[in-house]
Amino acid sequence: MRDGETKRDIRDTDLDRPALEAALARIWNTPEGLWGALATVDHKIIGRRYVITAFVFLALGGVLAMLMRLQLAQPEARVLGPDRYNQIFTMHGSNMMFLFAVPVMEAVGVYLVPLMVGTRNIAFPRLNAFSYWIFLAGGALLWISFVLDMGPDVGWFAYVPLSGPQYGFGKRADIWAQMITFTELSALAVSVEIVVTILKQRAPGMSLDKIPLFVWSMLVTSFVVIMAMPAIMIASSTLILDRLVGTHLFNPAEGGDVLLWQHLFWFFGHPEVYIIFLPAVGMVSTMTATFARRPVFGDLAMVMALIATGILAFGLWVHHMFVTGLPRLGESFFTASSMAIAIPAGVQIFCWLATLWDGKPIFKTPLLFVIGFIVTFVIGGLTGVMVASVPFDTQVHDTYFVVAHFHYVLIGGAVFPLLGAIYYWFPKITGRMMSESLGRSAFWLIFIGFNMTFFPMHILGLQGMPRRIYTYQPDMPWHDLNLFVSVSSLILVAGFLLFFFDAIRSARRGLPAGDNPWDAPTLEWATSSPPPSFNFSYIPVVKAANPLWEQPDVLAVAGGLRINSRELIISTVASAEPEAREASPRNSIWPFVAALATTVMLISSIFTPWAVVWGSIPIVVALIGWFWPKGTPEDES
Repeated sequence: MRDGETKRDIRDTDLDRPALEAALARIWNTPEGLWGALATVDHKIIGRRYVITAFVFLALGGVLAMLMRLQLAQPEARVLGPDRYNQIFTMHGSNMMFLFAVPVMEAVGVYLVPLMVGTRNIAFPRLNAFSYWIFLAGGALLWISFVLDMGPDVGWFAYVPLSGPQYGFGKRADIWAQMITFTELSALAVSVEIVVTILKQRAPGMSLDKIPLFVWSMLVTSFVVIMAMPAIMIASSTLILDRLVGTHLFNPAEGGDVLLWQHLFWFFGHPEVYIIFLPAVGMVSTMTATFARRPVFGDLAMVMALIATGILAFGLWVHHMFVTGLPRLGESFFTASSMAIAIPAGVQIFCWLATLWDGKPIFKTPLLFVIGFIVTFVIGGLTGVMVASVPFDTQVHDTYFVVAHFHYVLIGGAVFPLLGAIYYWFPKITGRMMSESLGRSAFWLIFIGFNMTFFPMHILGLQGMPRRIYTYQPDMPWHDLNLFVSVSSLILVAGFLLFFFDAIRSARRGLPAGDNPWDAPTLEWATSSPPPSFNFSYIPVVKAANPLWEQPDVLAVAGGLRINSRELIISTVASAEPEAREASPRNSIWPFVAALATTVMLISSIFTPWAVVWGSIPIVVALIGWFWPKGTPEDES
């Protein structure tokens, strides 16, 4: 046998653990320096980048929110002019929805899903690297255009005809539309990776009934993304065609239809709420089980509720369009479906409360955020049922009642669980603990500041204050509440500043965490904190839904993988029985090059349609470099 063949046959069972880990580190580690940073395909590094970048966008969006509150604190204020205010509220909404809420939830999945299912890397890791660079480019496009006074000013929903060629002058609407293309391309790529990872790379024995609830939530979310995101990509692409090519798809004078835009946008826009909410459900379930010291009550009911929510999410979009003159029969259907989606949400909340009631809860900071989530999301859900009613929605449509409602749903339903999840998984990511005392203080500041800021907006809406106005007259009865809201928002900001301070401080000087500081039951805690580049020395074998609780001594492991090449176990979909060994791609610069070429093409197309033709050439070159056989299994995957 030749030397090369002998080398390829070295298995993990041939070495003791220290030698095995040294060999795995050599093949899985990311090189230091700029080249390694640009070429890495490690899901943990990319997941951390996603999370940090998304939180930077959260901070920037918060600054814009404070500028709006400063403008609205007094009648006839002159802090912002109407044009700049339009840019800021468009930037705030677009930034929070497309650059923070959806990406950060998927980012947590990118980091955790491979660890929770017991594999060494995410599926299609080079596509994962490409998706991050595309996401970063889309965010940079939006914010650089804003700094250059070219920021979008058409709202985060960009309704036509105001965003069309007749009224949307300049390149502002084009920049918004291309930002959508960037972020949705990134989201679709990540969803495909997560679906394949969950269905085909689970640890041996992790059958469908043993998948953690967070992994279930990411699986459902990814399918919702795959089915919903094409609608908004079609919408943004047709908007650019109208503006740059003159297709008149949304121009009634030429046979187009302005309501087509709303149908396309909201067919994505309402499932997007659940794209944000469903991962939060998984986070809450995971933290509730850990701190209640018992498995989640009604595990099967929770999974069915996740799936039901993902399906029902596609039957609600028209409740954003009740005032557009649609047929009454259609409005009745969407009223019913909008109320029906409260049923699976109610099942989930009941299961969490039952888990806490039957368990022995330990009230650490992550569990405080879980409780804050339940309180705020229930309020948001109740007002959601209210606006699902056509008569009531007709009265409060485009008022601050709606602003209050969706902030309760989105911040209460996503940000509270996310902050709790950061405190919960921070020791896994960094190996250090965040401060319990600072965490409790941050929670109470955020919880109190949030409710003092957004609950009065319900009253402002009932008093008739329209949304999207940059000022109001002194004789309107809104001055006192607006001043109260603006002052209260400072408490909310203080809570977030304390959270950021705690996270940055703890990453450097936090107490060492150990491998499993919470005594949690899921597989990500079965490896060191932070995890090595290869995640697991041996692939674990799962025999229970909560392996670290129900298999408390030593996890069984699977052997036989090569150690001098990147290799994964491929398992069957239902029972997770091993069926093949699969090479995992090595680090490569080509995903970055492909993302750079795609960025140049998409941005150039804002100024000339010919950029799509000529810009495709460097993209093809980059893809050839990406997929060209290199002679090793990892480079041919």
